[in-house]
Amino acid sequence: MSSSISLRLARHLSTSAATATAAASSTSGASISISKAKSKLKSEHDPDKALKIYSSVSDHYTSPLSSRYAQEYTVKRLAKSHRFSDIEVFLESHKNDKKITEEPFLSSIIRSYGIAGMFDHALKTYHQMDDLGTPRSVVSFNVLLSACVNSKLYDRVPQLFDEMPKKHRFLLDKISYGVLIRSFCEMGKTELAMERLKEMEEKGVEVTVVIYTTILHSLYKGGKSDDAERIWNKMVKRGCGPDVGAYNVKIMNFQGGDPERVKGLIEEMSNAGLKPDTISYNYLMSCYCRNGMMDEAEKVYEDLETNGCNPNASTFRTLIFYLCRSERFEAGYRVFRESVTANKIPDVNTLKYLVHGLVNSSKVKDAKEMIRIMKKKFPPNVVKVWIKLEHELGLAKAEDSDNKRS
Repeated sequence: MSSSISLRLARHLSTSAATATAAASSTSGASISISKAKSKLKSEHDPDKALKIYSSVSDHYTSPLSSRYAQEYTVKRLAKSHRFSDIEVFLESHKNDKKITEEPFLSSIIRSYGIAGMFDHALKTYHQMDDLGTPRSVVSFNVLLSACVNSKLYDRVPQLFDEMPKKHRFLLDKISYGVLIRSFCEMGKTELAMERLKEMEEKGVEVTVVIYTTILHSLYKGGKSDDAERIWNKMVKRGCGPDVGAYNVKIMNFQGGDPERVKGLIEEMSNAGLKPDTISYNYLMSCYCRNGMMDEAEKVYEDLETNGCNPNASTFRTLIFYLCRSERFEAGYRVFRESVTANKIPDVNTLKYLVHGLVNSSKVKDAKEMIRIMKKKFPPNVVKVWIKLEHELGLAKAEDSDNKRS
């Protein structure tokens, strides 16, 4: 982000509504609602353009949740481009807003720093709450713990969990325990997670299906299927689910095996009155792919809408990768175009695999169109990868030849 944009943004967020509206108008036209900004930010990958969208927002926020998401989308775009100093300018400017004395507003800053992996800044903001006149409760503390997990500093969570409530005199809740248990599971210390689960039960803190699911995931991931089944049975016995998320964790454990087993679990979900989601069908599709059953995998993909689901980035990534492995590059290109329409474009490595395949199978026109789309869609730090690939495959010369013929 250029220094002028940084300053404009800071001024926009720290001045009165009238001045803010004028600043927004001077940079990106008329002021827009936070909901509209959130919608536009979802499809905008260029960090500078994302900042301009955010800076054009009216100060008359109608949805605090939309405001939080718009802020997070902007931070994600900056983080992806490693623009961490700009993230600091962006988030610190929010501390001049009069809403900084509201705990949820300040918590959104902590959360955003966590999303960017800037935990030291998140912790500093938490420590500033007294100076900023912001009341402190378990709400902001839970956000701080989550920021720690998002920054992958799992070993710091137990320390904060034991120290902060005593220091600031608030009671821990089910969310606090949920984040702590997740941190232990991420470190592969499932036994410690189980100890805290027991502690929750002894203290009368509600054990949620999310907490059970977190432990289930860790046990399955560690190859401890028998222990996972015991937790599953305990969860069912206590009347705590299972829900779709818990079933998806169970399905994940079988996705490398027999597709019929995965299909059976999806049917079991439906029979239990639960609606399988995109993740459920992604696992089934992935299972077919791993077993070389590409026609069946494509059928799962094509039936998503019928089943009331929409493909996500993982859907497109998995299917394109396995279509390329099966040398079905034309089908892969078709799915790529659909991912562009859905604004769920897969990662660069998967798409490079497809471009190479298109070129090697004499689908040069499609390969050039892919690169043209990627160069148009993404910011400079990503585009340079495609420009390099374009030259390596001789597609830039082919483009020049096409232009001359036209």
